[in-house]
Amino acid sequence: MIEIKNAEKSFGDSKVLKGVSAVFETGKTNLVIGQSGSGKTVLLKSLLGIHTLDLGTISFDGRIYSELEEDEKRELRTEIGMVFQGSALFDSMTVDENVGFPLKMFTQNSNSEIQKRVDFVLKRVNLIDAHNKLPSEISGGMQKRVAIARAIVNRPKYLFCDEPNSGLDPNTAILIDNLIEEITDEYNITTVINTHDMNSVMEIGDKIIFLKNGHKEWEGSKEEIFRTDNQAIVDFVYSSNLFKKVREAYLKS
Repeated sequence: MIEIKNAEKSFGDSKVLKGVSAVFETGKTNLVIGQSGSGKTVLLKSLLGIHTLDLGTISFDGRIYSELEEDEKRELRTEIGMVFQGSALFDSMTVDENVGFPLKMFTQNSNSEIQKRVDFVLKRVNLIDAHNKLPSEISGGMQKRVAIARAIVNRPKYLFCDEPNSGLDPNTAILIDNLIEEITDEYNITTVINTHDMNSVMEIGDKIIFLKNGHKEWEGSKEEIFRTDNQAIVDFVYSSNLFKKVREAYLKS
């Protein structure tokens, strides 16, 4: 579980996070949504330790990040997996080498142990014939699956995903959503996803945090989002006619 209490963050005269509090639950897909400039990227970078909060705390299963010693922070970072928006694979490394990179960096595992783990996670994300290919030789959807494999190869407790469906066609995006959800449940990970994709919200939103102008405007589940009378979240989620019709049908049922 990750708990954020009264998080505030400013850059110069611009206050980006304004007293945000939230709990991200273990074994669930926790989605953070909001318009550009709402603060969700700054929140994610604060969770990753890239930004330091001006006020407030972030705790990982009771460990308050700002109170940890440097060696404890380093240990915590080994428990975190990250899927970047553009996959962020190393162009000159094969799929095999990309996935094994965190194990070579953060463990003392032997080469055979690393290879066994790499083989396992690549099979888990349904990539069994891409080991020796370069990122440029595989599709965008396959690159995202490699990025997920790399993120979970070190058995993380916490998984962060920044716009994991960016640049993907709808069918592939659904496959990636389902894969993240399955892995979260299977390994009991605390997963936090920044997304603009309303399909993701409706499909895998166990817990949804909606940020607006640096404030937490709303929180709830994918079921509760259909019933809410909060106009800000209604305007954001149901800006398209398709989702308006889905909501109307849900409310009538």
